[in-house]
Amino acid sequence: MVLLHGIGRSLEDWALQHPLLDGEYRVISVDMPGFGLSQRMPLPTTLGVLADGVWATLDELGETRPVHLMGNSLGGAVSMTMLAGAPERVSTLTLVNSAGFGKEVTVALRMLAVPGLGRQMLRRIDRLTAPRMERMIFADRTLVTPERIEMAIRIARQPDFAAVYLEIAKQLGGLRGVAAAWRADLLSRVAGQTRPTMIIWGDRDLILPSAHLAAARTAFPHAQSHMFAKTGHMPQIERPEEFAGLVRPMLAKVAV
Repeated sequence: MVLLHGIGRSLEDWALQHPLLDGEYRVISVDMPGFGLSQRMPLPTTLGVLADGVWATLDELGETRPVHLMGNSLGGAVSMTMLAGAPERVSTLTLVNSAGFGKEVTVALRMLAVPGLGRQMLRRIDRLTAPRMERMIFADRTLVTPERIEMAIRIARQPDFAAVYLEIAKQLGGLRGVAAAWRADLLSRVAGQTRPTMIIWGDRDLILPSAHLAAARTAFPHAQSHMFAKTGHMPQIERPEEFAGLVRPMLAKVAV
């Protein structure tokens, strides 16, 4: 099982799922290249480059079995890219508040497209700004803990953080929101893939609105889906036990 985080985030976003799932599966969460505490790839950051980086990590670990892919936000788009490029290596797909299903996105990400402003914003992630960013992610504000704030600051201080963030943000969209071209291309590439799929959203997502779930259901008509109530952008953190209980039956039906 491979768990992928969102833009500007890290493998810690999946920490609560490890004890809930790793009794039955080998659970691998990774910092995608250039995010978390990882180094960037030498090429400009794109969905394809991030997908290649995840596959390379699995190859290095000697893991050649088909994987259960789970992706949150940007990680969902990377998961779909991995499915499109190497369907024989993917067993199931779980998309969690995933990018790729609509142009609407928080204004904080759209502003990154303003020349000069984006880099300034990303360089000013500190003890004043980091809590504001964390509060956008969760409906339950008690989850904005000192530990999560410190981790966000530590990630933002990595040498490649701003450059990688801006590269992928500009590929995915701009001031007008998430670009239509890459979304249409990616969804057309996965349209013929009918791997068991689960689509999950939180109804109080301030990053990618829950209305995108309808488009995701259209793109994956064979998929199961679930909307968590009173939940933000990361159901795997806000509803950890319910999340694991929701995905476990689908995973169990697939022999790997």
